[in-house]
Amino acid sequence: MQAMKFFLDTHDQRNNTFPAGITKEQFAEFFAGYERACREEGVVVLRVHVGFEDGRAYCFNMAPSADHVRRAHAKAGLPFDHITEVTTATPGDLFFLPQA
Repeated sequence: MQAMKFFLDTHDQRNNTFPAGITKEQFAEFFAGYERACREEGVVVLRVHVGFEDGRAYCFNMAPSADHVRRAHAKAGLPFDHITEVTTATPGDLFFLPQA
């Protein structure tokens, strides 16, 4: 099994990476397909935050690489603005980081 990393990807209707005017019901239907694509690509969807009124979404995923996340988005037909590898940075997390 490959080591998993955390990724945050962003979507914004102003950049045509989030569908303008999508309803919660439409999003739920679309999201089911996105989850299937993620499973096929070895991506675990941890959390998604959606601002329906602003037309933005932020997805927090776990995957072996950003390429896995890109492929899942492509399969689902979901463009994105950015995919960024992230690390949790709460005081407890930082305490356990190796010191330079």
